[in-house]
Amino acid sequence: MDERRRQNIAYEYLCHLEEAKRWMEACVEEELPPTTELEEGLRNGVYLGKLAKFFAPKMVSEKKIYDRDQARYKHTGLHFRHTDNTVQWLRAMESVGLPKIFYPETTDVYDRKNMPKVVYCIHALSLYLFKLGIAPQIQDLLGKVAFTEEEISNMRSELEKYGIQMPTFSKIGGILANELSVDEAALHAAVFAINEAVDKGEATVTMGALKNPNAMLRNTGEELAQDYQVTLSRAKASKEDQASGRRSSVATEERDVYEELLTQQEIQSCIDLVNTQVAVQQVNQAISAQDEAALLAGLRVPALGMLGVQEANAHWYLEHLTSYCEVKDAGGAMMLQREEIQRVVSSTNDFAEAEKRKLEAIVAINAAIRHGIAAETVEELMNPEAQLPIVYQTAANLYQTELFSLQIQGAKQVGLGHEELCVAVEMLSAVAVLNEVLDTKDPQAVTEQLTDSPLGFSNMDQDNLHRYADTLISLRAESLSQGLEFLTWNDVQKTIDTVNLQVHEEHERIIAIAEINEALSSGDPEQTLSALLLPTAKLQGVNPATAKHYHDVLQNTKLLICKSSGDESAVLWLDQIQEGIHTANQDEEEALALAGAVADINREVAEGDSQTTLHALQSPLAGLRAVLSECADTYHTQLAQRQDLNTTTGSSECVWVKHRIKDSYDYYYNLENREGTWEEPEDFTHNSTQLRREEIQSVVGGVTAEYNREQLWLANETLVTQLQARIRGYLVRRAHAQRLDYLLQQQPHVVRLQASWKGYKQRKVYIDRLNLRLQSFVKMWRAKRKYTQRLQYFIDHEKEIVKIQAFLKANKARDDYRTLTGAQDPPLSVVRKFVHLLEQSSLDLLEEQEVTRLREEVVTKIRSNQQMEKDLNLMDIKIGLLVKNRITLQDVVSHSKKLKKKSKEELAAGDRQGIKGLSKGKRKKLEAYQHLFYLLQTNPSYLAKLIFQMPQNKSTKFMDTVIFTLYNYASNQREEYLLLKLFKTALEEEIKSKVDQIQDIVTGNPTVIKMVVSFNRGARGHNTLRQLLAPVVKEIIEDKGLGINTNPVDVYKAWVNQLETNTGEASKLPYEVTPDQAMSHKEVRAKLESSSQALRTATDKVLNSIVSSLDNIPYGMRYIAKVLKHSLHEKFPDATEDELLKIVGNLLYYRYMNPAIVAPDGFDIIDMSAGGQLHSDQRRNLGSVAKMLQHAAANKLFEADNAHMISMNNYISQTYQKFRVFFQAACDVPEPEEKFNVDEYSDMVTLSKPVIYISIDEIINTHSLVLEHLEAISPDHNDLLHELLEDLGDAPDVEALLGEGAVDPNNPNKESTLSQLAKTEISLTLTSKFELLEGDDKDTKGLMMKTKKLIVDVIRIQPGDTLPETLETPASALQECEHSKVVALRAVQDAQTPEGLKSSQAVLEDRQLPLEQKKRKILRNLRTLEQAGLVTASNKYQDLINDIAKDIRYQRRYRQRRRAELVKLQQALSALNSKTAFYQDQTNYYDTYIKTCLDNLNRKNTRRSIKLERKVEEKGSKKWKHQSLKYTAARLHEKGVILEIEGLQTNQFKNVMFDISPSEEVGDFEVKAKFMGVEMEKVQLHFQDLLQLQYEGVAVMKMFDKAKVNVNLLIFLLNKKFYGK
Repeated sequence: MDERRRQNIAYEYLCHLEEAKRWMEACVEEELPPTTELEEGLRNGVYLGKLAKFFAPKMVSEKKIYDRDQARYKHTGLHFRHTDNTVQWLRAMESVGLPKIFYPETTDVYDRKNMPKVVYCIHALSLYLFKLGIAPQIQDLLGKVAFTEEEISNMRSELEKYGIQMPTFSKIGGILANELSVDEAALHAAVFAINEAVDKGEATVTMGALKNPNAMLRNTGEELAQDYQVTLSRAKASKEDQASGRRSSVATEERDVYEELLTQQEIQSCIDLVNTQVAVQQVNQAISAQDEAALLAGLRVPALGMLGVQEANAHWYLEHLTSYCEVKDAGGAMMLQREEIQRVVSSTNDFAEAEKRKLEAIVAINAAIRHGIAAETVEELMNPEAQLPIVYQTAANLYQTELFSLQIQGAKQVGLGHEELCVAVEMLSAVAVLNEVLDTKDPQAVTEQLTDSPLGFSNMDQDNLHRYADTLISLRAESLSQGLEFLTWNDVQKTIDTVNLQVHEEHERIIAIAEINEALSSGDPEQTLSALLLPTAKLQGVNPATAKHYHDVLQNTKLLICKSSGDESAVLWLDQIQEGIHTANQDEEEALALAGAVADINREVAEGDSQTTLHALQSPLAGLRAVLSECADTYHTQLAQRQDLNTTTGSSECVWVKHRIKDSYDYYYNLENREGTWEEPEDFTHNSTQLRREEIQSVVGGVTAEYNREQLWLANETLVTQLQARIRGYLVRRAHAQRLDYLLQQQPHVVRLQASWKGYKQRKVYIDRLNLRLQSFVKMWRAKRKYTQRLQYFIDHEKEIVKIQAFLKANKARDDYRTLTGAQDPPLSVVRKFVHLLEQSSLDLLEEQEVTRLREEVVTKIRSNQQMEKDLNLMDIKIGLLVKNRITLQDVVSHSKKLKKKSKEELAAGDRQGIKGLSKGKRKKLEAYQHLFYLLQTNPSYLAKLIFQMPQNKSTKFMDTVIFTLYNYASNQREEYLLLKLFKTALEEEIKSKVDQIQDIVTGNPTVIKMVVSFNRGARGHNTLRQLLAPVVKEIIEDKGLGINTNPVDVYKAWVNQLETNTGEASKLPYEVTPDQAMSHKEVRAKLESSSQALRTATDKVLNSIVSSLDNIPYGMRYIAKVLKHSLHEKFPDATEDELLKIVGNLLYYRYMNPAIVAPDGFDIIDMSAGGQLHSDQRRNLGSVAKMLQHAAANKLFEADNAHMISMNNYISQTYQKFRVFFQAACDVPEPEEKFNVDEYSDMVTLSKPVIYISIDEIINTHSLVLEHLEAISPDHNDLLHELLEDLGDAPDVEALLGEGAVDPNNPNKESTLSQLAKTEISLTLTSKFELLEGDDKDTKGLMMKTKKLIVDVIRIQPGDTLPETLETPASALQECEHSKVVALRAVQDAQTPEGLKSSQAVLEDRQLPLEQKKRKILRNLRTLEQAGLVTASNKYQDLINDIAKDIRYQRRYRQRRRAELVKLQQALSALNSKTAFYQDQTNYYDTYIKTCLDNLNRKNTRRSIKLERKVEEKGSKKWKHQSLKYTAARLHEKGVILEIEGLQTNQFKNVMFDISPSEEVGDFEVKAKFMGVEMEKVQLHFQDLLQLQYEGVAVMKMFDKAKVNVNLLIFLLNKKFYGK
């Protein structure tokens, strides 16, 4: 018996330890060591210090707690300074008044001399703090907690060591009562008396007890005695019911009196509750009765505690409270609460004060208007207390005149009211601003004023704004010339209507042209004629009889345009169609004339008169060439012969002749009625006796050529004579040559004679001229020789000379480029040489088109793959449930058919339709959505706030679909930049509002972190993890000899099995052992050492791969890591660098890389065939490496529970240092603005506008969500978002958005059809309804850009040293000609440019101006810019030249980035295609599996492993028969499923009820939360999401954004209750 008693004492003490542990955890909100280790964990006093900070924060701050993270304690053990923590705890208890009889000594804690006394003190403190209302009540766990016999025996041994008597925990309440002071004892005596009076049930007795001054109760009223009695009775009965559950385990003498009695604080709470309820009821009755006096009296009741009640505002209180009631509850049955009443009273006071000031200001305005001085009137109008719209001083006379006129028309005494003034001032201000803007003659500013002003013009079309502006500017100038000061509202409205009519006519004409092109494509001439005759086309000269030829000519023209442009989809324009009609009409006339002339020729030839035949041939209508009158007879003869020949070989009965016109068109001519047609007559046969024009021309040409040759001989008679003369000359020259031969034979003699004579003469003049002539000859000879040698040198070294010249030219070009890029002020002459680089070539346009196309394919493929992955995951779940007999095979087959159907629909789906494919009304609706999505995309704060306004399950789906779609999965740099800005904003918002402790990032599942990791793991198809980890993971997997097992028990069992296998005898060693027993064998230690060495080697490989691949980590991940570190440092400035880097490591390694190492087959790190999987040994190897890296990244050392791994701690510390350097380097990245070279004007100058691809359903859902949470994401009603949503109105449904004709109303499957149409994807070109800048700053920026483009056009053609010199020098005719050629080439290029890449119409018009007009416009713009302070003439506008030089440099970088993006998109598309192929293989694998199951089912009729339903009432999945489960939060808290609920104490958990019910879809559950029977919220819970969180190692998740839930225990509960596991 004594032995058993000691065991019971040890067990009871363990229960008290567990009670103290759980109470302290609830207070400090931190997990304490296990119960058996709690005494040791309390010795350093850290947890006691944190407890002191909880109940005495002014006494103990967190900074005063020594070693609060216990790092020193874990590393070196106890330090003498740890006693400071215990001392602070003792002082804190003293400060709150706990009797010192309970205090332990410092050595009781530090040296563990009397730990039961410490636990006893904690229990006393809990009861004392609970009675003070500071802390929750400690739980009674006696008999409710199970401990092993070993744990009880160990505790018994510890207690025997103390050698002290165990304190009586049940006596704490009595001791506390005895230790209180006299006054406090009197207080408690009074409280006991009140409890006794309440039990008697007499209100008067209870009232007397309540009035006892020792009870220290406030605000008691005798008239409420009965209410006090009822409320206190209920409270006491409730408390007794709660205490009844604990009576069986605690003896009567050991119970605490306050377990059943009401405390003073609870009694005071009941009194306050009754007083407040009565006062609130009085106020509500006054509101219902509309009694102003009663309401004022009720608000002044002290028990209600209203602040700021003013008698003068009584009628406003009644009005506002009544309105609030009507808004809150239409039936008026619900009472207002105190907080609501106080809120309405405060807001009413503010409203009344503002109304008073407003009325005073209105009186002053009316007085000023009557006084008649415009300046005074404007000054009063601008008084902010009048609450009027904006007023402009420049329009003072306008306000005075118009308002005075309104005042005269109104009442004579009262004057204008506030509402009248608001409407009038707003209208007059808008008119004044519009006129001022018109005076600037800036069309852009006028369009903005028309759009934004409150004038309320009707029939305004956004597409016609520029037309409105130009027309109004002209009208304004005309009115000024006529002496009119302002354009009236009616003038502007009339102008808008006129422009709309003009534009409508133009649109109708465009539609008619489109119908003409469609008719041409159809190939039907009649349809073409009908289109040409449309009155809206306004085509001239259309003759129905020429329909066939119109069709042929226009079709031929269209083919030529397609061929020249290279665009098969090119269409004819209006001028081309009109020109084709004129051409066809001319062809008609010429063909008829030609056919008639040819018929006349045939007739004359047949009649036999050569002269008449000649006249017929010479007719200009025949168009014959080289007809000579001299050959008339010959013509006639040969034509008659040809005609006779045709008569003998052909037919002459038909009256029709076919002619070929322009070598392209056939024309049919009737010989009898001399009429023709382009259409082939019925039963047509060509009259072969009739010579065609070609035959006639051939005959005429041959005869004329023969005649010309004959005449040629006659004409060249003189030439023949000359030939004869030359022959005679030859004879004479021959005789002369013979004479010369004779003289040559006598040459020696003649030479001798001549030499004698010449010698004589030479010697005679030799003396005079010898020197001069000799020198001249020598100099000439030397100069000639030198020139010849130099020329030959150049010829021999021609190649070297060319190279030198090329080098000099290249050197000059490099110098110029260095000047362009490096000089602070590059000269104009240098910039001119490179301005051609700013032109967009055809290659640029092709690359832009290719990038756009690839981007669309990538986004489409990503969305398709995501949907396929979801379907396959669901198939995994269904097959798993099928194996466990949870569903039928029919459900799996049904899902498989749906999967196949979706795949076929995706393959059969055509191109996405753009908004041009919709009707005009629906197109305008979607254009408004384009503005909305542009605003959401470029302003991340909206989406960041919206994410946190939704439940977690909805926000996750919203992020996976709409957000990533809105940013096109970051398929280009602009969208990646914007998506990163969203991530940054959302992460900062989440840390600011939802992170209370720095460890919440690690222990929780932050929404933004999850979104960033999921996106960067491969949402875009860029599987960076594959590049980073694939080689080293493959190496580990393929290493057959690698076996890592660090579990000593598993190693021991494997060793025993091996021994038995080798010996063939049963081993005498025990099979079930503890880790310590397993480690006692040297063979096990050797194997563990080998595994540890292999683990280090494998871990080093993976670590080196990670650390050396820093640049391969996506920039987005690194930037978010930087933002995470910075944001946490701002919120927790006391956090150390190591703590911050551990959080960064949790993001970069644990969340991003670790899952890919553990399950490489699930993250595309390795390629797996369908149905393939890793071996368990391979998974264990990878899991061991991942666990080691996880410990190293968090610098988490192994402790006693993993004693066999403690030897790895040194390695973990070394690895952590490497990780630390890696994490620091990872955070060192530039800002996105610098990385992507993006600024606020990027969208203004980009070549192609952003396009997104989004479904109708996603558009509607986004619209609904934004409307639902509008006040939260944009509280300012003047925000741009509110204006866009006002344009859109309420969220439409699918049918309303697509139009009523989208679905047949009689279709029985209408809902299904609408559901399919909701998934229709459309492309939206995002545009901003609002410019990036406001006011003049925006105008000058746009003007600067236009001016630079004009300057580039001018300096490219006309030289000059400075810009003013170039602009002031007149252009020559040659320069104008060259400029015209450039403009023409650019026009051709613009015509070939796709619609989405074209520049604005205003820019195109400016660049088509003549050179001199451009120069004049540049000078005007420069003056405007100089007035704005953007340029200056003093430096000859060098700032503009510098900007152009920057544009040239940026153009090159932009092309490089575009090519890199093209390569990136191609790689992404390739990876996505591979992923699609894998999913298709997986689908085929499942099909094979299902087919096998069906075959097995057909073969077996008994004992089936899968039971089909015997009776199928309907087609579809089987309904779940499980009933819903209901648990209180307290019950779930006991089970460990719920850890805590924010804003709710643990003792209130019993009032919260959770209802968990399965939905019709397998694996989905609906969880409803009720508080005191009132349904608060509900959330959809997906079992697959829970498994994913468990797989990712997330232990705690948030439900309803308040309740922290243990993921593993929740999965266990669902498995047990719904799946029978």
